[in-house]
Formats: sequence, structure tokens, C-alpha cells
Amino acid sequence: MEANFVINLGNKSQVPIISFSATSPSLTSLRSPYFVRATQNDSSQVRAIAAIVKAFGWRQAVVIYVDNEFGEGIIPYLTDALQEINARVTYRSAIPLSATDDQISQELYKLMTMATRVFVVHVSSSLGTRLFAMAKQIGMMKEGYAWVVTDGMTNLWSLTDPSTIDAMQGVVGVRTYIPRTNELENFRVRWKRKFQQDNPTIINTELNIFGLLAYDATFALAMAIENVSTGPDLDTFETSPIGPQLIQALASTKFKGLTGDIYFVAGQLQSSAFQIVNVNGNGERRVGFWTTETGLVRELANRSSTNSTYNPNLGPIIWPGDTTSPPRGWEIPTNGKKLRIGVPVVVGFGHFVKVIWDPNSHTATSVTGYCIDVFNAVMAAMPYAVSYQFIPFATHAGKSAGTYNDLIFQVYNGVYDAVVGDTTIVANRSRYVDFTLPYTESGVLMIVPIRDNQSKNAWVFLKPLTSDLWVTSGCFFVFIGFVVWVLEHRINEDFRGPPLHQAGTSFWFSFSTMVFAHRERVVSNLARFVVIVWCFVVLILTQSYTASLTSLLTVEKLQPTVTDINELLKKGEKVGFQQGSFVEGILKGLKFAESQLIAYQSPQELDDLFVKGSANGGIAAALDEIPYIQLFLAKYCGKYTTVEPRYKTDGFGFVFPIGSPLVADVSRAILNVTQGEKMKQIEDAWFNKESCPDPNTLVSSNSLGVESFWGLFLIAGVASILALLIFATMFLYEQRHVLLRFNSETPILRRILIMLRIFIQRDLNSHTFRKNEVGDKKRNDSVHSIGIARDPPNQTEPDIMLFIDHGRAAESGNPTPSVAASSYVFPSPERRSIDQLSNTNEPRDQLV
Repeated sequence: MEANFVINLGNKSQVPIISFSATSPSLTSLRSPYFVRATQNDSSQVRAIAAIVKAFGWRQAVVIYVDNEFGEGIIPYLTDALQEINARVTYRSAIPLSATDDQISQELYKLMTMATRVFVVHVSSSLGTRLFAMAKQIGMMKEGYAWVVTDGMTNLWSLTDPSTIDAMQGVVGVRTYIPRTNELENFRVRWKRKFQQDNPTIINTELNIFGLLAYDATFALAMAIENVSTGPDLDTFETSPIGPQLIQALASTKFKGLTGDIYFVAGQLQSSAFQIVNVNGNGERRVGFWTTETGLVRELANRSSTNSTYNPNLGPIIWPGDTTSPPRGWEIPTNGKKLRIGVPVVVGFGHFVKVIWDPNSHTATSVTGYCIDVFNAVMAAMPYAVSYQFIPFATHAGKSAGTYNDLIFQVYNGVYDAVVGDTTIVANRSRYVDFTLPYTESGVLMIVPIRDNQSKNAWVFLKPLTSDLWVTSGCFFVFIGFVVWVLEHRINEDFRGPPLHQAGTSFWFSFSTMVFAHRERVVSNLARFVVIVWCFVVLILTQSYTASLTSLLTVEKLQPTVTDINELLKKGEKVGFQQGSFVEGILKGLKFAESQLIAYQSPQELDDLFVKGSANGGIAAALDEIPYIQLFLAKYCGKYTTVEPRYKTDGFGFVFPIGSPLVADVSRAILNVTQGEKMKQIEDAWFNKESCPDPNTLVSSNSLGVESFWGLFLIAGVASILALLIFATMFLYEQRHVLLRFNSETPILRRILIMLRIFIQRDLNSHTFRKNEVGDKKRNDSVHSIGIARDPPNQTEPDIMLFIDHGRAAESGNPTPSVAASSYVFPSPERRSIDQLSNTNEPRDQLV
């Protein structure tokens, strides 16, 4: 109040008011341009305190402050700073300056029953010494506690008596950093000498920070007055004519004082750093610094910032209890009450939570189930002991007291400390409570009955393959037949004969590979290579077709009655959901009318609703969570299945109040339990493991397409084309003398026709015809030259000589030589002119 009065007085008289001890942030709200604070504002240290809280991973803190303007001014700023690092103030303890030791002890006992073990203290030095003395006396200065004090006490620790220092062992403090300089040390020596001269009876007196600030403030005022021509009129309280000039001079004053760099911004002295100290032994020990630029650092020379939760960049700290291990920040108070764990009262699905109610005493005699066993295992895996008791969310008669949302909201209201049960993690619930990590599989599926499809499709055998694959396979069968014919035609009698016979044999050979029933000999190595590759492709195709057809016939027998939830909407079918579940909200969000929704409480009731059917007061489908569906399908195996859609959820989790420190530790314990053998033992104990289809395997029957086999077709195609290229190369090389005999003016079409006529004849040089050639030599039939085909009269070079096998012609009953009678076209053995040919007795039939 005195500071407010003086500031207002200075504002009216336009006389600058300089204070080196008024630290309360509330003075800033006066907005007086003539108030200059030559000390640190208490709000400037809250970010340093928040950095300490963040560095050690503390999420909650209790603020203890003196119940006056000095103490209350820092609270809003400290609360905001902690919220910025996701920490919160769980309790504010206001202690009057005139409080007795009994009152202080009573308040500390109240704090002792709370879970939070981090205390931020903002009190005066006189109250603080009494506070810590009582804290040590009742056992709050032992291991597990963390105390952080503001500069309200740390600035005056040098004046504290040894007994108080002994009670504050392990306390961490924040104060303004004053660099050690030669000027400061010289001033301390001069001041101490002068003080001893004036006060010879007082010994061992030290100059504290307020004395240094007073000196710097006086020095700053003197510098500002020097810049003003006329001194202020201090004899009257009238308006000072030079007040505005003096304020401007102070604002521009900047120098290096005893406490560091002195300069003012908006009437506030600026600070460059805060020092972090730790009470240990007979005094304090510096452990680090905090600046706005670097955060927490061990030395100011180290400009690297770190606010890591697990590796704070500070020196070693001795915490209360003479330990170097940082306190966890909270614990379940041993002298406090047990955790009140709310559990739902489930009627039908008792495998998850089962409450046995005594109607006489109106209390629960036992609480069991899968979720209860998981929670007990998690608590056993916690790094510390947690005492708790299960309290059913039930009425006086033992019935459920509300929905799951109602139960969870009781945690928000403070009725329960946690909720354990089949509670699903969903977004709207997380606005009121915190969930642990899930311990079950997540998701919501639609479950429908299965029916036997009695209507048989006569063309079902075509469904395993798509039309593209059927067409592609047929084309490759034809192509492979053609390739084999090309490779075998000249050397294999099985692939010779009339054109229709040759085409039929080629296609028969190719398509018979489907059942590996081909009997024709394959004598060419190239053809054998192609056939081997093709048989491998056919083997893969037939096996895949068989497997797909088998699966298709099975699916055809067991079809779901509903495959699309939109179909239910269009037909107005009724849909079931578990009573009290959030699934009801999903169905309403899908535009299902209230009349279409039917609630059930047990697997038996769900089965009865399916048996009745939608037309008779039952349901056509139901939506539920995967754990419930697995339990239902295990009991009614083979009658139902799951279909699309699948809605994403996060599974079952334990519920705690927002900001509860138990959430992180319980989540880590859940991971340890779910990844170990304990979880499997709990599941085997509560769920019947029958050999039922996996509910996550949704009904489907997709046909096989070309995209599944294009690699095989590519291999077969490349092998066939490569064989054709090799064969063509070898054939043209063997007939190179024919190619060389062609005249440059011979038409391309005629050349191709001549080479085709050569190709369709037998290759008598092949080993398959050598035995026939030996028999032919014994015959009397001879091969006669019947003519030479010539180009126009102007040309003198013959192209080819035409030979006719008269023996074969005679066998056919036509002794007249002709091209049609198994003619063979070979290159002329020599070049002869027309005149030479005219003198011979050989016939001269020309190739037309």
C-alpha cells in the first residue's frame, strides 16, 4: 500500500519515483510513467522456474506463497509459465505473514496428503525460515520431495542463520545473477571498512543485493540529473517542471553498475540472467544459469540450450534426503486414502467385468473379469506400490447407475480417482479425462448372419479368372501352338500333312498341355525349350485356377446376409448395438432413425435378435467393438461373420483425471504387461479359444486377373520369340546361297514366297529323315532337273533350279513332273546361259 501511495504521488507531481525493493508485478498495473523499478520484477523469474520444472519432467506443482500483495502478484505469471510447458498448479497454499507455527504445520500436513511432491515457494525470508523448519520437523524434507524457491529467499540466504540452512538442505533456488567483477569486490571492501567505522559493535556484516541495487539506482539518478539543467524542486509537492525531462534522461541512461549492465525499458530494470543455486552443506552451491536466449546452461560461456527432460544441462544437485536422484514429482501418499477405482456394472458381457452384488448389505462382494485382471497385473508392474479399491458404478439395488459416459464423467467430477473396465478410448471422452495406452485390439465392425446360398450358378467355373485373363490365356495357347509348329514343321512328320491337319495338330498339342496329355513327339531343341517354359506357366495357371475355384465355391455356400451398411439404411432394416455403448452415437451419425436401433445386453440376447430377424422385432445386423465380437463369435462359431465397414477406435484403456501423473507410469506398465506372457495367460483364462474364422477376415471372392500372372506370360512370350529368332537366323543362314542368288530387281514378295516354299518342305538334312534318305537311294527313282526359272530376257543370270521328286509323283498316280508334286526349290549348282540350256536335253519348266 505504501508503494502504491508513493507511486501515485509521484505521478501527480510528475516526480520520478525510483524503487530498488518493490518487486511485486502488481505495481506494473498502475501504469505510472514516473515509476522506475531499479530491481527485478518477480514475474521475470517464472520462466526460469518453469524451465527447472520442465527439465526434470515434473507435470504438477504446488505453489506456496505469502498471503499479501507481494505473494499474490506472481501467481498468474507462474501459472501461465507452467501451462506453457504442459504442467499445472494443482494447489495454491496461501500462508499469512502472521501465521503461527501451528497454522503452518496444519497447512503442511494438508499438502503432505496430496500426491504432488513439487513445491514452488514464494515467501519472504522471515516466513520462509519458519516454513522450512516446520517442513523438516513433520518429514517433508526427505527423499521424494522437491522444493524450488524464488529470489524472495535466495537473495537473503547470506543473512540466514545456520539452523535454517540445515533445514533447507536440498532446496533449489532462483535469483538474479550478479557477475563478480573487480569493481564489485573493491566496493564491498570499501563499504565494509566504512560500515565497521560507523558501527564498530556489528561484525561479519555483508552487503546484500538490495544494497548493491540501491547504489546502482542512486548512480543512475545522479547521471540522469547531470543531463538535466535544473534540479527538481523538492521543497514543495507542486508539479515538477523537469519531471518529464528527468524520466527521459533515466530511460536513456545506460552504464555498467555493480550488479551488471544497468538500463531501463518502460521503467523496468532489465536482467541478463538468473542463477540456479542449491542449498548443500553449510551454504549454497551454484549449479547453473538461465537466460532467455539459452535456457538452462551450466556455464554462461556455454551458449548451447537444452531443456531435455532426461538430461538437464545443470550441475549435480543434492536433493532432499541427501540423494542425487531427481524426485519423480509425485507419489501415492502413504497416509492418504486409497484410490477410488470406479468399475461398470455389466449385465451380459461378464468376461470383461463381473460384479457380484450382495442384496443384503447392498455392496459388491467381488469384482472380477478380464479388465480387472489386466489392471491388477499393471499395478503389480508399477515401480512403486499403489493402494486402491474397486467401487462399482451401481445403484442401491446393484443395477448399473448409468452409461459408460456417465461413469467416465464421474472421474471428471472427482467422484472416482480412476475407472477400470471395458471403456473405449474415443475423442469426445478425452476432453474430460486422460486415457492410458490401450490394452486391447481396436475397431468397430458390423456383424451379420451367414446364410447358405442354395442357388447354384452353371457358369461358376468361369469366375475364378477374369475375362482378360481368359482371353490372354487363349491367345497364348494359340501362339504357343504356332511357335511349336514353326519349329517342328520341317523336321517332324507329326506336324506335317494337309494344312487343316497341321493346324489341328498344332492347336491340339498346345491345348493338351493344360492336362499334360500331349503325345506328339517334339524333336527340336528349341521347341523343347519353349514347351518346358509353357508347361511351367500352365502348371501355375491350373493350380491357381483350382485354388480360386475351391475358394469361390466355399464362399458361394456361405454368404453374409448383408454386405453394405448403406443397404440397411435403404431398406429400413433394424440394427443392434450394445446398451450404453458409444456405438449408438456412430449409428445415429450414419442417419439411422431411433426406431431402427435396438439395444442388447448379452451375447444370448444378440443371438435371439438375429434369429427373430428385422421383420419380427429383431435385427438384421449389429455394430460392436472387436473384443465383444470375438467373444460372440467364439460362442456362436459358424453362424455369423463380420463385414465392412470398419470404424477406427483406440481400444480399451484405463481412465484417470486430466493431468494425473499416474497416466504415464500406468501406460509404461501396460506395455510391459501386454508384451509379456502375463497377458496371454489372462486372455487364455477368460476367453474360449475355439477354431473359428478370424473376425477380421472379411468375406471376399476376387477373381484372378492378368495383373497376377503378367510375369509368367512375359517369360513365355520372351522364350517363344527368342526361339523363333534363333530358328529364323539358323534357317536363313542355311539358305544363304539362295539369298545370294536373288537378283537385285527381284520383287520382295517373290523372294518371300520362294523362301516360304523352301520352309514348308522337309529338311532332308535333319537326323529325323536320314533313315528315309538311305531307303530312297535304293530306289530306282531319280531326281531330274526340269527347268530353270529365269528373269526377263534381258537378264542372263538364272535365279534358281526347280527339282521334282518323280518317285513321289509316280506314287500319287501322276508321272508328269510339276511344281505341285512335292517340288523342291534349291539353288542352281552353276550359272548357265539360256543358249547352254537350249542345247541340253533337260526340260525347262519355269517357276511362274
